[in-house]
Amino acid sequence: MTHSARTIVLTGVTKGLGRAMALGFAKLGHRIMGCGRNQAELDSLAQILGKQHQLVQVDICHSAETSSWAKSLWEQGIVPDLLINNAAVINKPAPSWRIPAEEWARILQINVVGTAAILQAFLPAMVEVKKGVIVNFSSLWGRSTSADVGPYCASKYAIEGLNGSLSQELPQEMATVALNPGIIHTQMLETCFGDGANAYPSPTTWAEKAVPFILKLDSKNNGQSLSVS
Repeated sequence: MTHSARTIVLTGVTKGLGRAMALGFAKLGHRIMGCGRNQAELDSLAQILGKQHQLVQVDICHSAETSSWAKSLWEQGIVPDLLINNAAVINKPAPSWRIPAEEWARILQINVVGTAAILQAFLPAMVEVKKGVIVNFSSLWGRSTSADVGPYCASKYAIEGLNGSLSQELPQEMATVALNPGIIHTQMLETCFGDGANAYPSPTTWAEKAVPFILKLDSKNNGQSLSVS
């Protein structure tokens, strides 16, 4: 794929890495179709991005909402060039057997089922026109483990498996990639590292490398598990 202007569908657009990516892609002339759950945060980001971008309130755990969003874009003639599954949450650190079943369910619902809902909503149009790259955000904890983050590790290992299977189903012109962003100072990292999160780069600094890296992905990368160095 070239670096001409692209349409990028991005989940979790208002916080951390999502916001940094949206601003980074927009700065390079690409158009953002983003979703989040907080309308006030969406409105704030929309004012910065400008009118050519579309930000909508969508709960990715509700397939009716993701389907409606994808349909509304399709009706505008919009098919993503890049589909980025970024939205995710992490558990409050604790041994796996002490984490309530409700929290296990919440982590897996957002991180795994929500990702699947976005794929189910957007892939039919992308496959029909045989174009596009999907980036499913994984983690270092989708390829290794640490104590007290069992639900999050389980969810990101699931993303790696989902990505591998999906790569075998796509037309050869397309690609899906599992992307480990690295360790970045986000609210999620603060949940695990506390003040130690200050030792790591900010989302804005990270995006300076991540955005060009993502824009270079193409069909040759299909099925790969990659990391932003």
